[in-house]
Amino acid sequence: MQSFGDRQTHSNTKRGYAIALASAAILSTTGILIRYLTQTYQIPPMVLAFWRDTFVVLTLLPILAVSKPGLLSLSRHHIVYFIGYGLVLAIFNSLWTLSVALNGAAVATVLAYCSAAFTALLGWWLLDEHLGWGKIVAVIFSLGGCLLVSEALKPGAWNLNMVGILTGILSGLGFAVYTLMGRSASQRGVNSWTTLLYTFSFAATFLLIFNLLPGSDVLGNASRPADLFWLGEALGGWLILFILAAGPTLAGFGLYNISLGYLPSSVVNLIVTMEPVFTALIAYLLLNERLNGTQVFGGMTILTGVVLLRITER
Repeated sequence: MQSFGDRQTHSNTKRGYAIALASAAILSTTGILIRYLTQTYQIPPMVLAFWRDTFVVLTLLPILAVSKPGLLSLSRHHIVYFIGYGLVLAIFNSLWTLSVALNGAAVATVLAYCSAAFTALLGWWLLDEHLGWGKIVAVIFSLGGCLLVSEALKPGAWNLNMVGILTGILSGLGFAVYTLMGRSASQRGVNSWTTLLYTFSFAATFLLIFNLLPGSDVLGNASRPADLFWLGEALGGWLILFILAAGPTLAGFGLYNISLGYLPSSVVNLIVTMEPVFTALIAYLLLNERLNGTQVFGGMTILTGVVLLRITER
């Protein structure tokens, strides 16, 4: 017969799994919503990235101001660091949004998971983290899977989609750098919600600058200031943009943090690797996107590498 403590532990574990799965499912809609906006409204990717980050700030700021105003303060000696962190996020968001526009939601999401391999390599190089045989095998799996998903091994692929392939892989690299800076911010003792608020604030500022730079509209930015309001009176488009910020970013991140209160971080990270699976399924149902056999095998290879990496870290 189970004791009360055992039943409570079992209940908390079930709750933690449910919350972590919900987090993965919500996060998986990021690429779907971005793809829908770029296809339906033809909004430039950089303009979309700017408004996404801006809406995150506009949503989170009043919530923290009312519930936990103490989290709005940031030490002066952290400001320069967070400016750099915001720049990294702005570059990553630009690459990620452009990758979804060029490659589709499913392929872009899977390619972003190359970040696990890049994180291991950069952590070894920059942070002196251990890189054993387990991590090396995981890195090989992840990078090999990226080549299969992007179809980079096909000679003609570089002629047809060179920008898409490079953008997708670079988005994974950008996410890895963003992850490492997140670890560093945690080590500095900064609350995760404070980090989210100020990182997205500085990122939105940089994205505004990127959009207003002359002669770079080839990257999908605003060719003129008026293009920042590309959606105009399309209330449906603005609503989806707001949902993109408040849903996958804030709700997904929030549920991820809550699940860490019930489960070990290694378990939560493994569950969240379901994100590209959810994205591929939703993209198939709603956007009619299909992965061929090679891409499915490559996606499974990437996920295998991520699982190996998480097990090694544990």
